[in-house]
Amino acid sequence: MTEFKVPELGENVTTGDVLRVLVNPGDTIARDQPVIELETEKATIEVPSSVAGVVKDIKVKPGDKVQVGAVILTVDENGAGGTKAAEQPKAEPAAGQGDQKVVSMPRPARTESAPAPRPAEPPRPPELPKPVATPPAPHGAGAAPPHRAGAMGAPAVGVPPPRADRGPAAPASPGVRRLAREIGVDVNEVVGTGPQGRISEEDVKEHARRVLTSVGPVAAPGAAPQRAPGAPAAVPLPDFTRWGEVERQPMSNIRRTTSMRLSHAWNAIPHVTQFDKADITGMEELRRKYREQVRQAGGDLTVTAMLVKVLAVAVKQFPQFNAALDLENDEIVYKKYVNVGIAVDTDRGLLVPVIRNADRKNLTLIAIEVHQLAERARERKLTLEEMSGGGITISNLGGIGGTYFTPIVNWPEVAILGVSRGIVESVWRNEKFEPRQLLPLSLSYDHRVIDGADAMRFLRWVVEAIEQPFLLSLLG
Repeated sequence: MTEFKVPELGENVTTGDVLRVLVNPGDTIARDQPVIELETEKATIEVPSSVAGVVKDIKVKPGDKVQVGAVILTVDENGAGGTKAAEQPKAEPAAGQGDQKVVSMPRPARTESAPAPRPAEPPRPPELPKPVATPPAPHGAGAAPPHRAGAMGAPAVGVPPPRADRGPAAPASPGVRRLAREIGVDVNEVVGTGPQGRISEEDVKEHARRVLTSVGPVAAPGAAPQRAPGAPAAVPLPDFTRWGEVERQPMSNIRRTTSMRLSHAWNAIPHVTQFDKADITGMEELRRKYREQVRQAGGDLTVTAMLVKVLAVAVKQFPQFNAALDLENDEIVYKKYVNVGIAVDTDRGLLVPVIRNADRKNLTLIAIEVHQLAERARERKLTLEEMSGGGITISNLGGIGGTYFTPIVNWPEVAILGVSRGIVESVWRNEKFEPRQLLPLSLSYDHRVIDGADAMRFLRWVVEAIEQPFLLSLLG
C-alpha cells in the first residue's frame, strides 16, 4: 500500500484548501492523473498523482485545509498493474462546479517545486518593520510629514540598532525568513511555537494577521497581546444581527493574501497620485483600423494592450519607474528587464499576470499575450510563474466606468497606472472647439523613489506617446 502526499505547491506555498476530490475509493488511477483540486494563496490547482494503482482510502474531503506532506490517499499499486494502469476519467465534480477550470500542476516528482523556477525578480524587501529616516520633502508633492508609520504599522523614525544590540538571530530557516521579508514582517518579533521556540511559516503568517488587525506583535504565550506602535486600536464590530439577518463567509486564500499585501503596501509606501488626460482620438482610429488584423492573429487590440507598449518604452526613458526600494541595504534597484503587469478582474478577486520583456515585443504580440493571459486568469489557469516578476502595473477600469481613481502601488514595484473610461469632450484646437475623445489617467507612485516633478514628466511623456504614436517608433 502506497501513500500519496501533498507535493510541493510552489515557493513559500505550504497549505491549501481542498475544493474537490476528483477520485473515489476503488478507482484505478494513472500517474499524472489529477486527484484533488486545491486553492492556494495565489491560484487554484489540480494536484496530479505520482503513483498508479487502485485507490483504497481517501484521507481528505472538500473544505479541509491541508499542508505540504499531508496524506491525500492510499493506493494499491499492485491492484492495477502499477505503472501500466490506464488513465481513468476524472470523477464528476460536485453540483454547480462543472464549469470550473483550474491549473494542472507539473509532476511533483521533480526536484524543484512546482511551478517551474521563476526568472530573476527584484531583490526581496528588508525584514520589516525597520525604522526609516524621513527623506527630505521632494519638490512637486508637498512636504513630507514628520514621520510615517512603516510597514505593518511600525514606526519609521531613527536608525535601527546593530544586530548585536538586538539579541541573537531568530531561530528560523531561510525559507521562513524569506516569507517574513516578502510580507513585511520582522522575523525577530515573531514568537515561534516549534521546538525550542523555532519559527515556522504559520507563526509568521499568524504574526502578520495579528499586526494587520491592529493587535500588534505576537505576545509570549499567556501574555496579553499589545497593539503595534502607531497602529490604531482594534475596534470590535457591532452586533449586526440586531438590525436583521446576516451571513458570514470565510475569506478565500486569494482574498486573504490580497488583503495582507494591499495593507502592507498602503502602510509601507508613501503614495502620491497624479492625474492627466490623453487625447486618444487618433489612437482610436488606428485601433479600429487594425483591430481585425490583430484578431486574425489571435489577439485583441485593446487600449490596455497599447498602453503596455507605451509603458514598456516609457520606463526605458524613466528608469526610476522600473525600480524597487531595498531599505535593508539603502539602495534603489533598477531593473534592466521590462515586465508589465496587467490587473485582471476575476470572480475570485484581482489577479495580475505579467507581460515579460514587453519592450522587445511588437504591438501584435503584446495584444495576443494580454488577451491570452486575461482569459487564463478568468478561467483559473494562471500559474504562479505567470504572476511574478512585474516591474510596473496597469489597472484599467475603463470598461466599468468612472473618471479617476487612486490605485495602490503593487509592492515591491514603485508605480502603477490607473486607466478610466474615455469620454468625448470639447477641446480647443485649430482656433475652434472640436469634439475629442479623452482618456483619464491616474499615476500612483512611491514618493521615496520618485519625485513629484519626475512623476509629472513621466505622465506627460505617456500622454504624448498616446497622442503621437510615432514617438514609440522613434524611441522604442
